[in-house]
Amino acid sequence: MATEGGGKEMNEIKTQFTTREGLYKLLPNSEYSRPNRVPFNSQGSNPVRVSFVNLNDQSGNGDRLCFNVGRELYFYIYKGVRKAADLSKPIDKRIYKGTQPTCHDFNHLTATAESVSLLVGFSAGQVQLIDPIKKETSKLFNEESSCQHLWKVDWNEERENEGSKTSEEALVTVQTESHTVQMPVPSPPSLASDLFSSVQFAERLIDKSRVTCVKWVPGSESLFLVAHSSGNMYLYNVEHSCGTTAPHYQLLKQGESFAVHTCKSKSTRNPLLKWTVGEGALNEFAFSPDGKFLACVSQDGFLRVFNFDSVELHGTMKSYFGGLLCVCWSPDGKYIVTGGEDDLVTVWSFIDGRVIARGHGHKSWVSVVAFDPYTTSVEESDPMEFSGSDEDFQDLLHFGRDRANSTQSRLSKRNSTESRPVSVTYRFGSVGQDTQLCLWDLTEDILFPHQPLSRARTHTNVMNATSPPAGSTGNSVSTPGSSAPPPLPRSNSLPHSTVSNAGSKSNVADGAIASGVSKFATLSLHDRKDRHHEKDHKRNHSMGHISSKSSDKLNLVTKTKTDPAKTLGTPLCPRMEDVPLLEPLICKKIAHERLTVLIFLEDCVVTACQEGFVCTWGRPGKVVSLNP
Repeated sequence: MATEGGGKEMNEIKTQFTTREGLYKLLPNSEYSRPNRVPFNSQGSNPVRVSFVNLNDQSGNGDRLCFNVGRELYFYIYKGVRKAADLSKPIDKRIYKGTQPTCHDFNHLTATAESVSLLVGFSAGQVQLIDPIKKETSKLFNEESSCQHLWKVDWNEERENEGSKTSEEALVTVQTESHTVQMPVPSPPSLASDLFSSVQFAERLIDKSRVTCVKWVPGSESLFLVAHSSGNMYLYNVEHSCGTTAPHYQLLKQGESFAVHTCKSKSTRNPLLKWTVGEGALNEFAFSPDGKFLACVSQDGFLRVFNFDSVELHGTMKSYFGGLLCVCWSPDGKYIVTGGEDDLVTVWSFIDGRVIARGHGHKSWVSVVAFDPYTTSVEESDPMEFSGSDEDFQDLLHFGRDRANSTQSRLSKRNSTESRPVSVTYRFGSVGQDTQLCLWDLTEDILFPHQPLSRARTHTNVMNATSPPAGSTGNSVSTPGSSAPPPLPRSNSLPHSTVSNAGSKSNVADGAIASGVSKFATLSLHDRKDRHHEKDHKRNHSMGHISSKSSDKLNLVTKTKTDPAKTLGTPLCPRMEDVPLLEPLICKKIAHERLTVLIFLEDCVVTACQEGFVCTWGRPGKVVSLNP
């Protein structure tokens, strides 16, 4: 693990760090927060989240920033590394009563300088569509419906004994089929009488639990997906209403630990689809870069990857311990990284359907993981034999927007037969409740453990090596004639048992069902476009406290419940010694409170903590003199 300033205290907040690219530096003048800059009391509050959108205006200041702090929601012009933040002039500011914003997402497809669509999820289950530029609220989804009930009042005898006989109010217990509440009402005419009356309760029609994640469906101007702590996800269309009564559902497709229902209605209404996934809260989901696949992480510790249009389960993975809290895709869609309550980051191969590495650097729960599409190490290497097609191999190498034009030009040679193969190092980062930022390099000695490298090009310390996966596809690179893997360069290699392919697909494949879901899930998705898109803190949940305790909640989707103790040591959840263990490139304490945001932009890295401070870290060579 890289260290800096060896004589300094470990608890010191770092304001800069160095990687192979150079020096990353915190820009104090580019810090965004509430206008008074007072740290927010985060006890019991939902995580601070940050969303970005670029409006492509002519001024050169097209970036817009949205973040939530407690009951408040702010919308600013984001000046990044160019100019200092002006907190006195938010474009829009909203304060909510009775509920708190939990997450939000901009529609990048429809954003203009005059209008932008922002979805906001709330702790009470609502989803709001607002336009911060026009300062308008367009729609409210999963709103409350007033239901009138007949109830019987039983006067509180204890209050009467305390002398409430002469009071204007008495405390009564109100009981209905679904509610038991206490409320003050005017004193009765006599203690012996029973008072019958009616009261209105506000009931949420679709889902009463907290919204954990909300995102626009890639390539769509109207479809969006919402996840709840109930474990359910819902597909909405902004052009449809939610109706005035609770929706009735009919089963569309069911598989291992998931079920999908359609809304049974004479006319099209929201939600279009209801997904029930795993056990416990559905903590986060992420669409693949092409928008065709959906990765979900749940409190039951499972990563589940679905084909979004056909609603087929592509593959699964189990955490080493506890729930999974965050997930992200590599820019080329080949790898998925998760983080959670086991304090680990886990790298899962989408192609092979198996865990290929774990990373240990955090001392508490990992709250956010993200790939950096702008930092890519690309080097020419010696010719080698490849067991898959040339198209498959070159497709692996070509992704995203790269850090330098020279890198971009080399990747653009993927169709040239004269150019030599290129090696790619993936960079991703993670932040956690331990207030630390970790950066990781995923290199060829991890991706292709049998590939002899002409020269070392890794900053990652590989503690263990894997044997070839049983039944692996032709997408892996190997040396002809070799029966055993050669030692990995610049790594400590230990022989271990074979890890088999963990990829799985649902056996439920019905043509009628597939065509039925496409009626809903593919609305406005004909022209997909690639778009640059917590539980309470428990520090004692660390690697030293890993156990196999499982949730007591019954699985409502399948009849059998997965036993974590039985998954450990299987391809679903390999043992620690069966896969490479990564060490972070850097690991720095950068905040006083738990970190909740990590976003990689072209000229900076953005982080945020639960105190409500959104920080900008200038990339090497990108820092300029900041003027208000």
